[in-house]
Amino acid sequence: MDESRPRVAVWCEGEEWCPLTSTATLIGKKWHCVIIHRLLVNGPLGFNALKEEVDGISSKVLSDALDDLQEKQLVNREIVSEKPVRVEYSLTELGESLESVVAEMRDWGLEHLEPASDRDSSIA
Repeated sequence: MDESRPRVAVWCEGEEWCPLTSTATLIGKKWHCVIIHRLLVNGPLGFNALKEEVDGISSKVLSDALDDLQEKQLVNREIVSEKPVRVEYSLTELGESLESVVAEMRDWGLEHLEPASDRDSSIA
C-alpha cells in the first residue's frame, strides 16, 4: 500500500465489506457519480458550466453535492478571479482515481439498461 497517496478515513474498521460500503457511501448519492464523470470528461468547470453538463440538477442540489464532494476530498474548489468572483471545480487526486470505477458503471449501464425513451415508447 502506497502511504504517500491521499486516503479517506473509513468508519467500519475490520469488516470485509467495509471498503465497499465506505466507497459506495462516498459516491453513492444521486448526483455524485455524474458530477465526477463530467469533471473527468471536461476537466475543471465553473459552477454554471458544470450545472449545464449535469442535466436536470438544481443549483441548490449541485451546490450541496459539490460541498459534500469537497468535504470528502474528491473535488477542489478554487477561486479563479475575484471581480467578478468566479469559482472553478476540479477533481482531486482521489477524485481522479475514481475514473475506472465511474467508467465501469457507465459501461455496465450501457450494456444492461434500456434507455428511458425506448421504455416509455413501449408502454404507450
